Amino acid sequence: MSESLIATKTPLAGASLSDETQTRKADHLQVCLEDQVQSQITTGLEQYRFDHDCLPELDWADLSIGTQFLNKALSAPFLISSMTGGTDLAKTINFRLAEIAQTYGLAMGVGSQRVAIERPDLSESFKIRKLAPDALLFANIGAVQLNYSYGLDECKKAIDLLEADALILHLNPLQEAVQTRGDRNFKNLFDQIEILCENLSIPVIGKEVGNGISGKMAQRLINCGVRAIDVAGAGGTSWAKVEGGRAIDARQKRLGETFGNWGIPTADCILQVRQVSKTIPLIASGGIRNGLEAAKCLALGADLVGLALPFLKAANESELALQTLTEILIDELKTVLFCTGNRDLESFLRSDALIHPPAKRSLTPPPHQRHTYSL
Repeated sequence: MSESLIATKTPLAGASLSDETQTRKADHLQVCLEDQVQSQITTGLEQYRFDHDCLPELDWADLSIGTQFLNKALSAPFLISSMTGGTDLAKTINFRLAEIAQTYGLAMGVGSQRVAIERPDLSESFKIRKLAPDALLFANIGAVQLNYSYGLDECKKAIDLLEADALILHLNPLQEAVQTRGDRNFKNLFDQIEILCENLSIPVIGKEVGNGISGKMAQRLINCGVRAIDVAGAGGTSWAKVEGGRAIDARQKRLGETFGNWGIPTADCILQVRQVSKTIPLIASGGIRNGLEAAKCLALGADLVGLALPFLKAANESELALQTLTEILIDELKTVLFCTGNRDLESFLRSDALIHPPAKRSLTPPPHQRHTYSL
């Protein structure tokens, strides 16, 4: 483990708010890489499988998983989800991830840029456009900061720093509730988000951080002018557990334990959002660990699939590990297309290959009940 990652979990006496933010970012990396912080809630994707095509009449060399998101072409429907920034290790990780996004035509988000706005001297870890000139890049600010002196100017700073194509507003009420000194005033944020959406020149993405966005909340965000949704459902990293793992007192530790398995499973989030909008650009994230699960998300209605922890661990290990992971994810998704008889994503999304098996199987099972989900 890099020395730069090891930091005290108790803020230094007299430390400024910006110093605490930097320390918290280092703690987050340490806990995610070293501790067991996965939710015991499953993503819900295990309930689904694909109908196998034993003779697909395809040449693997002809397969295509290219797509578009927010009017930008991608070579594969993968997002390197928002993770980190503001420390030396975070810089190494973000730079490695940016190079992968550029090389393989992926989208990429960064962690909260609050630390760089408070401490411009820490902004270097977010300057990744030079490494990914063609990538779809997402800036990132916590929506709750709109109630703590942040506004249009701060959001523009985050966007300009990254030279971003879109701005993520991350929604993390549970994480802030668990933190002993969390920012917990979430009042009137819909109104402020609407003002922000009206005044920014790039799209705003509403994103949870691992507890899910319901159909009802997605509709309210869409009504505010949010142009895309990242459901970030339950089933992956639990930020309640992360905060519990870096607890500075008994309260924070207890809340992290109590609410470590809170949220809406990722598969349920996808279906709920698609029930309220067939067209909103939709990112599925939250516990996705391989290309097969990514394919299930796409078949359920997602346009893009985000992964965080797998990319974080690989980037922390080496550039080679990160390259290997990316190529495996791509081949896993292509294998789903190949073994369901679909040459490209467009035909795959039109197919009825996804099956939701019956809850119980008898000795003589009934015919499989197929469910086709409109996109």
